[in-house]
Amino acid sequence: MNLTEYGRILWRRGWIIVLCAVLAGAAAFILSRQQTPTYRASQVLLIQPSRNDLGLTEATTRLMNSYQVYLNSTIIAQRVIDNLQLDRLPGDLLSDVTIQSDRNNLTVQIDVDGQDCGTSSRVASEWGNQLVIYRNQENQTVHQEDRIDAIPADAPKCPTSVTPNVAINTIAGVLLGATAGVVIVFVLEYLESSMIRRRDDVERGLELPVLASIPNEE
Repeated sequence: MNLTEYGRILWRRGWIIVLCAVLAGAAAFILSRQQTPTYRASQVLLIQPSRNDLGLTEATTRLMNSYQVYLNSTIIAQRVIDNLQLDRLPGDLLSDVTIQSDRNNLTVQIDVDGQDCGTSSRVASEWGNQLVIYRNQENQTVHQEDRIDAIPADAPKCPTSVTPNVAINTIAGVLLGATAGVVIVFVLEYLESSMIRRRDDVERGLELPVLASIPNEE
């Protein structure tokens, strides 16, 4: 099948592809708008050694993963629930929290997802405060020059909703609908492939040129 045939198919059945794309995109847009938005509050903590020599910096770097493990626990979740008087179970709250540590920049980031931006921000702040308290307790047992502090970089930020992403969902719906339309057109063409509709069909089927045709007078 040459490009002319493909162009003829698109001319005759292209509306099917367009219709499927529009319907799927509209459905994805409507469903996305009806979903309850989820907000993400992020609290960043700076892990700061009291001096910048190689030994203490290396020790601080090795502790980064342990801080992540320490915060990612139901024990911390229960403390946050108690301090903020939340009506949540520790495991349920922990499922909304993501802890990440960056050994290169010596930071710990706490992301909290929730349907209320204010509550997510308070949870992120209190969760980070647990590491601050932990480091303050540990610092009491070491000399001043060996201390490692956890310092909040800023107040938790909760700028926009992270889900649903209406634009991405709509584009995905359009692409999926267009793909479905192409499949439908392919099936229709396959089912009609044995039918003779044009002069080209006769030449392709018989592998002989058509010298003349009788016009339909109806």
